[in-house]
Amino acid sequence: MEHVYGPHIFHTSDEVVWEYINKHGEMIPYVNRVKTTYQNQVYSLPINLHTINQFYQKALNPEQAKTFLSTITDKSITDPKNFEEQALKFIGKDLYEAFFKGYTVKQWGCDPKNLPASILKRLPVRFTYDDNYYSHKYQGMPKHGYTDIVRSILDHKNIQVITNKKYDHSESKEYDHIIWTGKIDEWFGYCEGRLNYRTLDFIKHETIGDYQGTAVMNYGDIAVPYTRIHEHKHFSPWESHDKTIYIEEHSRVCEENDIPYYPIHLEEENKILNKYLELAQKEKYITFAGRLGTYRYMDMDVSIKEALMLAENLVSDLINQNELKSFYHKHH
Repeated sequence: MEHVYGPHIFHTSDEVVWEYINKHGEMIPYVNRVKTTYQNQVYSLPINLHTINQFYQKALNPEQAKTFLSTITDKSITDPKNFEEQALKFIGKDLYEAFFKGYTVKQWGCDPKNLPASILKRLPVRFTYDDNYYSHKYQGMPKHGYTDIVRSILDHKNIQVITNKKYDHSESKEYDHIIWTGKIDEWFGYCEGRLNYRTLDFIKHETIGDYQGTAVMNYGDIAVPYTRIHEHKHFSPWESHDKTIYIEEHSRVCEENDIPYYPIHLEEENKILNKYLELAQKEKYITFAGRLGTYRYMDMDVSIKEALMLAENLVSDLINQNELKSFYHKHH
């Protein structure tokens, strides 16, 4: 199975969402175990007891590791102003440079000093040997791929899908209400400027056998041009293949005709976004939703949860003859 738009692992702790996804396709349990290469050494992520012991060539137990970490963190930083300061406060210079700095520069295309501290909300370290990348209750991969799941979701007598057609604003008056999941700035004709995104290029390689022995290998060195390499066969271990496909993932600025992947919430973007949010509140007969419609990064489970809640709220407002809102989620 090949993940054409980059690998996606489904993970959630929400019972309703898990039930919903299973209704539309068989999910196979899958645990994401990410490795990272830094200066020709391979470590496990997220940073855990094994990573710390391997990196510092020690054999610390959990309590010793906590004590050790407290000796290498930057005590002079009490109120972190940016991503780098937050990381130095949490994990110190060596671990930050090995596992965060280079990767972050490549991922976001800017100095980590220019990124908000909020990206790193909590201590990114586990004091156990648990290397399961996610901590959610349910984690899995669709046995027959996401295409089948989307096909099942759309298989309904009241749903008509039209592809390869650009939306024309003049069509709006044909409908009582529109739910717009395209880019919010595009809806308004970019009148306040474009909201910036990062996009991804996937450089595909095919070879015989097993290329890297794992699904995801990050590359923390700034000199390596890609952020990570994914090997598709390891995402579906129930399949058997003699050949293998692996992809280099490169992050860059999203141009006009690229697929927008990650919204960039820097100061300038947030100013532009606020202008569009004000315009959106004045719109009648339209609700903005989804990643692009609200300019937010959302995992699959969050997207599904919000879509289900949106449908519920819209139906409730229609039944009660309330005015339909421009947004049904809270913007932070």
